[in-house]
Amino acid sequence: MFKGERLDSAKGHEGEQHPWYMVLWLTGVDYFSTLGYQPGIALLAAGAIAPFATAILIVVTLACALPIYCQVAKRSFVGQGSIAMLENLLSGWKGRLLVLVLLGFAATDFVITMTLSAADAAQHAVENPILHPFLGDHKIVITLGLLMLLAGVFLFGFAEAIGLAVFVAVPYLLLNLVVLLRCSSEIFSHPDLIGNWQNFLSLKGDWTALVIASVFIFPRLALGLSGFETGVSVMPLVKGKDSDHHDAIPHGRIANTKKLLAAAAVIMSVLLMLSSFVTTLMLTPADYQTGGKASGRAIAFLAHKYLGSGFGTVYDVSTILILWFAGASAMAGLLHLIPRYMPRLGMAPHWVAHARPLVLVLLGINIVVTLIFKADVEAQAGAYATGVLALMFSAAIAAAISLRKEGDHGMSWYCWGVALIFAFTLVENVLERPDGMIIACIFVAVIVILSAVSRSLRSVELRVSGFKFDSPESAKLWDEISGKKVSLVPVRSDEPESRNRKAVEIREHYTSDAPLAFCHVSLLDNRSEFMAPLRISVERDGESFIIRVSQAIAVANTIAYLSEMLDPVSVFLGLTRLNLVHQALRFLVFGEGETGLMVYAILLKYWAWTPEDDVRPYIYLMSD
Repeated sequence: MFKGERLDSAKGHEGEQHPWYMVLWLTGVDYFSTLGYQPGIALLAAGAIAPFATAILIVVTLACALPIYCQVAKRSFVGQGSIAMLENLLSGWKGRLLVLVLLGFAATDFVITMTLSAADAAQHAVENPILHPFLGDHKIVITLGLLMLLAGVFLFGFAEAIGLAVFVAVPYLLLNLVVLLRCSSEIFSHPDLIGNWQNFLSLKGDWTALVIASVFIFPRLALGLSGFETGVSVMPLVKGKDSDHHDAIPHGRIANTKKLLAAAAVIMSVLLMLSSFVTTLMLTPADYQTGGKASGRAIAFLAHKYLGSGFGTVYDVSTILILWFAGASAMAGLLHLIPRYMPRLGMAPHWVAHARPLVLVLLGINIVVTLIFKADVEAQAGAYATGVLALMFSAAIAAAISLRKEGDHGMSWYCWGVALIFAFTLVENVLERPDGMIIACIFVAVIVILSAVSRSLRSVELRVSGFKFDSPESAKLWDEISGKKVSLVPVRSDEPESRNRKAVEIREHYTSDAPLAFCHVSLLDNRSEFMAPLRISVERDGESFIIRVSQAIAVANTIAYLSEMLDPVSVFLGLTRLNLVHQALRFLVFGEGETGLMVYAILLKYWAWTPEDDVRPYIYLMSD
């Protein structure tokens, strides 16, 4: 029979850690891979003023996103990210509902990362002059194949992530640098390119008009902010100081993560600015418009044109690898994020905590999204940006609230200002491309509905993660009464009059020679948690015993758990005879309700799940 287990204070151990400049590349496969499609998206959104809009993006990156995520790293040093920060700041069902909404946006971010990256990798493959005769124009098929390959890798195991990230990201950046420097030399050797661009800009208005236009165009370039959430999620892999293992707050790891975030932001800012300038001056609208030779692959197009098919093919292969690996990073992020929250909150079945079935579910979602968007990079950009911006907005809010609580009002107001910038960017992006918010809302709705159904179905689990006694005397008495030695009698009130009245009723109407063990359960204020450890006190009261349980999540589940641990002769359960629908809702939301019937239902389900030869306790249902 299940007996439960005492809680021991065991320290968790962290996995292997690496210098921050190595972990940087694990962040980079997500962040830097956007160079594969970001310049083309910028051109589609802004045309000739793309460099100005990109400059606004860089200012937001360095002055807004970087400071915010340095604050997140300071308070989320085990890789929880901004979602966990807000969950801790908002307790109860408000916090849980907010977590589900943010998980919907995070799912949008990560899923679209996989599908968009695979689509862009397929675009590079089919446009390559060497591969095209073999691949034809089957972009959707290739995208689906890459997604299936990605799922297959995770089904068989995914290891050595950092080593692979370095192998993929470093050559990719070097190849981009070669292409951009070669094109820059071409620009400066043909001054008319700059002159033509300046003439075109003069038709758009003065500098003020260009900056204002760039501000409103910038939200469509928000994909260039995509690497920060990944940057804090990999914090557990960052090596800090030796003292970090002993200190409550690992200051060394936090400092090195800030270096990682800053280095990634600076590298990406330089490359974004250079790529935007080069592609704006060297590509015609016919090249980068949808269906053009440079659509979704602006830098690759220039690599083939100015450095030859051989170098261009090497560049394409490198781009395909990093885009595919960016999908792997997103898959790993979801496999890490979903089990961390949903099963713990009772809002997903147990199998979600296992990687392989979850990989298959995510593969199915990826296939559906790819078919809906027909593997079009630009069509998915809105949904991607919506997910990224929603998470950044939540991070700014979390940082602002945390700083205010800590008394740093100046920095708190700065974070509120950043939150307004991200709010503007998010709203502008949604107004420009509402399909992104529609996709995100579908993810949110699906997660909330499935969570509610799962919580309802799992409500009859025992919902206790363990227990500890308040004193050695309680532990000793517990051992004395365990194993068919007492009858368990749950009571609503801990007053002596209530216990005496219940004892008289039992002795008068039932045959029970065993001593009575009265049990009173006190609930936590926050009943939105799904499982919690119990604190148990046991004392003798004449011929009877009193068991007081605190820190419980649900009364009925706790009594069922105690029954299985105590193994009593019988259990006497009271019935209220109140409205069952009302009681059921109270049970699901607050852990209260019709205790007697629910204890019986929980025990029946548990016994069906754990058949054994031991004699089960007698269950008596008493009318209160």
